[in-house]
Amino acid sequence: QVQLVESGGGSVQAGGSLRLSCAASFSQYEEDKIYCLTWFRQAPEKEREGVATIYSVGGNTYYADAVKGRFTISRDTTKSTLFLQMNNLRSDDTGTYYCGYSRGWCYTLLKANKIDSWGQGTQVSVSS
Repeated sequence: QVQLVESGGGSVQAGGSLRLSCAASFSQYEEDKIYCLTWFRQAPEKEREGVATIYSVGGNTYYADAVKGRFTISRDTTKSTLFLQMNNLRSDDTGTYYCGYSRGWCYTLLKANKIDSWGQGTQVSVSS
């Protein structure tokens, strides 16, 4: 099972930036396979929603409309850490951010029911 640990959350003012990280512990078997990594967020009393997905094959990325042009998902060269660069943050970006791992292919932003492993989450608070 893939272990995921998020970090980098915090409190910022609207218009500011944060960079989230997700350290992934893959077994050699899992790292050689096709998979997708997705950032999700969940605001109080709301459903968990996908923010951005990256595909292990080719590094294709997919974003929610609400974050296009402001957020960037990426991986480091060793492919063991996932990032989410968040710029021009708004108050409605506030929530707990989670990274998720999915076995197999993905050609779109993934939904929560497609996730096989979750991290514990990191809190992001944006004040206006």
